[in-house]
Amino acid sequence: MNKTQYFEGCGKEGLIRCIFLSEFHPTDGSKISCQVPENYVSDKIFGAVNVYIIPKKQLLTCTLTVNALGVKIVGYPVRIKNEKYKRNAFHFNLCFVCDSWARSVQYEPVVKKLSEYLIMMEEESGFLSKEGENRQRLVQMFDKILKDLNESKVSTLVEGENSIYLKIVNHRPDPPLVKDYMVPLLTFEYKDIPLESWDLTTQQILPYINGTNHIARISAEADVDINLVKQCIQNLAYYKVLCLLPILKYSNVYMCTQNLKNLIKDTELSLACRTFVKLNPDKPIPPIQRVFLFYASMTHGISLRSICQRLNPQNNNIDERKLVIFGMQHNFIRCIHKYPVFIGNEPEGRQKMYTGLCNFDEICCKTGLSPFGIEKDIDKDTNVTVIWR
Repeated sequence: MNKTQYFEGCGKEGLIRCIFLSEFHPTDGSKISCQVPENYVSDKIFGAVNVYIIPKKQLLTCTLTVNALGVKIVGYPVRIKNEKYKRNAFHFNLCFVCDSWARSVQYEPVVKKLSEYLIMMEEESGFLSKEGENRQRLVQMFDKILKDLNESKVSTLVEGENSIYLKIVNHRPDPPLVKDYMVPLLTFEYKDIPLESWDLTTQQILPYINGTNHIARISAEADVDINLVKQCIQNLAYYKVLCLLPILKYSNVYMCTQNLKNLIKDTELSLACRTFVKLNPDKPIPPIQRVFLFYASMTHGISLRSICQRLNPQNNNIDERKLVIFGMQHNFIRCIHKYPVFIGNEPEGRQKMYTGLCNFDEICCKTGLSPFGIEKDIDKDTNVTVIWR
């Protein structure tokens, strides 16, 4: 893996490079008492960040992440109060170390759970604080955890009568906000799942999810409350069962993205695209050159209708609607939306919707008017301008 191609915030996950235990010694101060592999975190690095490894009391018992000098350290600083310790307290921090660019949020619950396990062992038998004792056992534990979590993302520890199960769970981003005018489309791998395998609400709306119907229409045709439909669609989108697309209209304007190059570089993706966009199943699949040309012709100010009139995709056995759907699914293209903005003094009637926050799709869905009707209305109104974005 070439580390130079990644950066903090890129979202890529990396391996756990090191696990170490830091303690606060009554005379020596903060130090690393156990580390696997040895010397991965150098004295220079630890010296630069130790104020965050054994921090002030305000930062205790909360997950802290420090990114410095090429490493990212995730820890959970702890203080155990007891008169048996010098200074009446024992401070330690169990830390995972990964590359500075790596996503680390998935390690935070594991670090916290393992720290709480060590607290229990310390309170029961002084497992951590007895100098010289149990140190080799701690090294073996860290070595096992490091290998297990990197290889299979799960690890089980048994120490006497105590056991702990650790698992790295990937955190997904928040589910998308689902609006009435959005069009859901099942991803390819979920299209052939039997209807009875889904929950009851999904079974009701699934026959109407075709990449053309928007949420409001699905609600009406399936006779299911629209809020229930939105919740169901949002849940399916969260688990990437489906994606949400804008309403497909020939008046839409699309623009190709830098991901379009993947269509040429990836032969499997190229074949999948040509097969999907085929208009007549009895004719040969369209050539990649014509498919690429259609996508590359999409730019600001040119509608889908204009491109179809110029390139006539059906002559090359291309279904332009499927072409747009595939392009949106794989981020080859994006839709340029139109947002009307009222610039007069006091808006009246439909003008109140022209805030610059609602695009044509949303306004059409709420009013029941066609895009042409909205366009005609706006053209007559000198107090309304349109933003494309």
